[in-house]
Amino acid sequence: MRTDIGIVDVASPYSVEETVNHVIALLQARGIKLFANVDHSAEAVKVGLKMRPTKLLIFGSPKAGTPLMLAAPSAAIDLPLKVLVWEDDQGKVWASYNTPEYLQKRHGLPMDLVKNIAVVSTLVQKAVE
Repeated sequence: MRTDIGIVDVASPYSVEETVNHVIALLQARGIKLFANVDHSAEAVKVGLKMRPTKLLIFGSPKAGTPLMLAAPSAAIDLPLKVLVWEDDQGKVWASYNTPEYLQKRHGLPMDLVKNIAVVSTLVQKAVE
């Protein structure tokens, strides 16, 4: 974990693809919109480079995120929420995300609105079970 810089890395027993599929299924079950699924490793291949499997999921709920951006417009740089699923050089898979506490401090968000972004922790934990 790199919580000192606001990032939590959670080990996954699954492949990158399986972990991504678990996160997407959880998003769908909760009615949370998936805005993008960026396949960084596939894009690297397109330009002749090799990269370990790496995917970025961008998701959220305008109902939850808009109050955060109204309270602190700079929060829009970190919203929608993101989960990075990646494989390290040992072949271990990780799901990484910015902690809600880091985002609260970074943007000076009111504490009562942090619950609007706390779902990211739960999603990642459930996705790697």
